[in-house]
Amino acid sequence: MPELPEVDSLVGFLREQAVGAVLVEIELASFSVLKTYDPPISAFAGLTVTDVTRHGKFIDVDVDGLHLIVHLAKAGWLRWSDKLADTKLKMGYGPLAARVRLDKGDGPHVGFDVTEAGTHKGLAMYAVRSPADVPGIAALGPDPLSPGFELRPLLGRRMQVKRLLRDQKVLAGIGNAYSDEILHAAKLSPFALADNLDDEEIVRLEAATQDILRDAVDEARGKPAEDLKDDKRTRMRVHGRAGEPCPVCGDTVLEVTYSNSSLQYCPTCQTGGKPLKDRTTSKFLK
Repeated sequence: MPELPEVDSLVGFLREQAVGAVLVEIELASFSVLKTYDPPISAFAGLTVTDVTRHGKFIDVDVDGLHLIVHLAKAGWLRWSDKLADTKLKMGYGPLAARVRLDKGDGPHVGFDVTEAGTHKGLAMYAVRSPADVPGIAALGPDPLSPGFELRPLLGRRMQVKRLLRDQKVLAGIGNAYSDEILHAAKLSPFALADNLDDEEIVRLEAATQDILRDAVDEARGKPAEDLKDDKRTRMRVHGRAGEPCPVCGDTVLEVTYSNSSLQYCPTCQTGGKPLKDRTTSKFLK
């Protein structure tokens, strides 16, 4: 799943490529991907892209005051083209969900395709007058990279800290991968309860959240979109590395598996050397 650093990189790339271009057409290959009906996507035709910004994991393309919002969900992605085909999209069941066609005035149409791999469809697009009209954006918690951000006030919840980091209503932009990495850097169990953390643990968690995300944003910045996924994988210390040695202590990275996701952690670094059994019965909360 694209998380804050990857979405931030995509936003920077789109801002560089699309701002100043005229939006020719938004073409759909899937009716279900568009979650709104007013304004119609035809209202964007002929307007100019004025900015591209990020709200958590949402991409916001500002088109003369109208907003095309994209949430890539678990398996969505953007593919830029400097020369789009002239043929129109047809409705289908493949990975291609939508195409945004742009005119820079100096050649063939450019733009980007919005795609989604797999059979489970979570990709969403919204055509709105304000980003706040998107329920997911309206409900977002603070961005961990925003000026003056403080994590401590958000921790007074009876929630496992892994779940808290991933809850977009608490904290915007962090998903499964970076929450694993943050907790490893902070030397905290993913099952630790947020409202039980002591001052030292909170300081470590705040520092790890900032450091991991800022480093990831810096690493992703300027990279081609097609390289971001592989680049993210290579930077992971524990996420996706079950069975491999921890790069910090050498212990074997372990995994807890759920019905539709998993988490990875280092027992020595995070749980006092003890394996976590599952999300409900583990006694190793610190």
